[in-house]
Amino acid sequence: MSFILVVGGGQVGKNVTRTLLELGHEVVVLEQRRDRYLLLDEEFGHRARYGDATELAVLESAGISRPADIVVAVTGDDEDNIVICQLAKERYDVAKVVARVNDPRNQEHFELLGVAPTVSATEMVMALVQHEMPQHELVHLVNLSRENLEIVEVEVGKDCVAAGKRVEQLRLPETARLISVMRDGNAEIAVGSTELRPGDQVLAILEPGGEAELRRLLVGEKKKKG
Repeated sequence: MSFILVVGGGQVGKNVTRTLLELGHEVVVLEQRRDRYLLLDEEFGHRARYGDATELAVLESAGISRPADIVVAVTGDDEDNIVICQLAKERYDVAKVVARVNDPRNQEHFELLGVAPTVSATEMVMALVQHEMPQHELVHLVNLSRENLEIVEVEVGKDCVAAGKRVEQLRLPETARLISVMRDGNAEIAVGSTELRPGDQVLAILEPGGEAELRRLLVGEKKKKG
């Protein structure tokens, strides 16, 4: 059982708190809006605390200095989420933090300040939208910031280098590995003998920055107009 401090008692924070409690964890949820706090207090009782989590006294009253095993910052304010996670890591030696990114344009700020992993609802929805499009080339599905890896989905192009070849015949980037291949609704683990065909949806894991080479190999070069 872990002690988890959830900061932000909106719909996301409430659902996270409820789920963690159902899993048997010890949870405290902090909320600075009085109306939201009262609703949390009705459902979670003493586990709900009222106050501004960017203030040290409020964090300490919630038990962060024990320290918490994980701090989850899911307020609607990106600046607050960054501050809370930095305080948790640097002042209270919390080993793990998870932060919500409300505006994807702020993702770079989280990364520069070492706040990871992060969750962006906008990016998740966009990934699902792109995934459901009839034709998509390369879609970012998961960023594993701490491991410096990402998982992408690529649709094999009809004129690409990989079409008609087995995985073992490909000169994949050193920093990339194929995970699985989906064809006609059926998925299989990508092994050396797996043959790639146009239209296949391939999951790959790679280090950030390797997308261009993977795209060239599996999608093909874009034809220039004119």
